[in-house]
Amino acid sequence: MKTGRSMVLNIGVGILLACASKGDSTPNPVKSFKVALLTPGPISDQSWNGSAYAGLMRIKDSIAGAQVSHIQTKTPAEFEENFRQYGAAGYSLVIGHGFEFQDAAARVGPEFPKTIYITTGGNTVGANVAAMSFSFDEPSYLAGIVAGSMTKSGMIGCIGGTEIPPVKAAFDAFTAGAKSVNPKVKVLVSYIGNWEDASAGKEQALAQLGRGADVIFQDADAAGLGAFQAVREAKHAYVIGSNADQNAVASEVTLGSVVIDLPHAFMVIAREVDGGQFKPRIVKLDMRLDVVRWTVNPALATKIPAAATHAVDSVRTQMLSGKFALPAATGSK
Repeated sequence: MKTGRSMVLNIGVGILLACASKGDSTPNPVKSFKVALLTPGPISDQSWNGSAYAGLMRIKDSIAGAQVSHIQTKTPAEFEENFRQYGAAGYSLVIGHGFEFQDAAARVGPEFPKTIYITTGGNTVGANVAAMSFSFDEPSYLAGIVAGSMTKSGMIGCIGGTEIPPVKAAFDAFTAGAKSVNPKVKVLVSYIGNWEDASAGKEQALAQLGRGADVIFQDADAAGLGAFQAVREAKHAYVIGSNADQNAVASEVTLGSVVIDLPHAFMVIAREVDGGQFKPRIVKLDMRLDVVRWTVNPALATKIPAAATHAVDSVRTQMLSGKFALPAATGSK
């Protein structure tokens, strides 16, 4: 979702560009499928970016001959610069990991028609530009049911990195889920302003704990790790993970995680592109495809009231059958 540069695996973009600039046209009898991933934050976040990197490795390990590259980007100018470099280097598929990459993809895509540009979030589609849309609101609603059932203070919290539409939609759904079982619950919402500062994430969590919140849903990537630390130290509250299965980050206080299975999602797209079958579109990925899900922390499952577990199971069944309509304020990630 959501910066600095990190390693580039297997083939450096600069080396590839140097070869291209020299007009190296040596025939290559081996089919080459090259995939690049741009993340806006570090892959060490155990969340949004780390899960995307795992997806890149899944492609490398699952598709014969696949070559992969990763780079961490920081600003919109870097988004565009690196999209352009990978296109010039002949990459088959370039993934901009986050809603915020869509404008850069729309600008650069027409320059490199043989490269497919995909953003994980957004709604921008072009001749070779597409977007993945994750129904993150569905499991966020289920997490809200658990939070609304677990709170003793009647106050719960949401902490995000920055206020972008996908995160806001998740918090809206979480709030709706909580109020479905606890209409009087109050929800605190705050944004850190970045996705990397764990100290700031901890400060935001401490502020919410100080106002009485006893369950906090964080969607803040590396910065969100600070929220786990704050809740662990408080010893009277719980936290909910996001994007990846974060149940082991602080297992003694983590109720569960709202998970996006990015390795599975990336493989869906990569196989289409590699097979020449990809059609630019908004690729909707939801609970019915098992790409997004609510995953209870088994270490704390017995602490969740039976009524809450029953409510979650009932709503999940309705979601999977297409019979459950989320409140209009929520949307997709």
